[in-house]
Amino acid sequence: MGGHHHGHTHHHDHGHHGKNTNQKVLFLAFLLITGFMIVEFIGGILSNSLALLSDAGHMLSDSASLFLSVLAMWLASKPATATKTYGYKRTEILAALLNGITLAVISIYIFIEAYRRFFTPEPIASGSMLTIAVIGLAVNIIAAWMLMRGGDTSDNLNVRSAFLHVIGDMLGSVGAIIAAVLIWQFGWTIADPIASVVVAVLVILSAWRVIRDSVNVLMEGVPAGIDIDEVREAVLAIDGVTAIHDLHVWTVTSGFPSLSCHLVIRNMEQSGEVLRKANHLFKERFHIAHTTIQIEDPDMCQEGDMCDEEDYRH
Repeated sequence: MGGHHHGHTHHHDHGHHGKNTNQKVLFLAFLLITGFMIVEFIGGILSNSLALLSDAGHMLSDSASLFLSVLAMWLASKPATATKTYGYKRTEILAALLNGITLAVISIYIFIEAYRRFFTPEPIASGSMLTIAVIGLAVNIIAAWMLMRGGDTSDNLNVRSAFLHVIGDMLGSVGAIIAAVLIWQFGWTIADPIASVVVAVLVILSAWRVIRDSVNVLMEGVPAGIDIDEVREAVLAIDGVTAIHDLHVWTVTSGFPSLSCHLVIRNMEQSGEVLRKANHLFKERFHIAHTTIQIEDPDMCQEGDMCDEEDYRH
């Protein structure tokens, strides 16, 4: 009987220039956000505004998350080792998960503090609050523009989580501006905790999305946009393939989907041609360049020593 035939395609050039650009943009955004976070925190204390303080707290999480993102990208660029054969690419996902958890914790704190202020309103210096909120909005717009223009906010989970942080901050600044105007014009101090709650709801929704996507990667879940049944049917349509089993599709890190499977074919002499067709299918139709394919003949699976019987599909 023929032995095992493994097909490997290793296209690991996941946009090295793109990675460097993402890292540079994240670092510039980190400097911008950190600088204004200090200003907003001091302004929140001086004006006694919960909306500003909560936004400053959110910006603190932004600052920390952006720093972690830059650090994670630097670690992810380190080469693979004998004990870490994928290198440190997953540090990006770990950083994104930590960012999401931080967002959730800050949101809960804002809810608690806003609840207290609903029943015990406190005087607020609306003029100072308005000035700082307007500057904060401008800073967040610049940071968001930098991330959108220079970073990969659609495919890179780390950059996307940082972008969501900044968008949350932008909404926080808008809320603080509205609250400051209402307090200034009508003396409605309750507008401050209301604005805080609105921001907290938006922030916790962003946190949930980042946590969900990060956990899916860490649990080796199928990447978004890939239907495992569609993959299976497409492979079975390849001439000469009679069955597929042990099919796994997962994400190593942002922009790095991987696949492994066993293909049962009628004639082992067709193995090279089947392998080429399968790799072409995975790369062109499903955009998966990193594949590991084992070719088997029907007798191998009938022996039952190299197949997951529950996953054996004809």
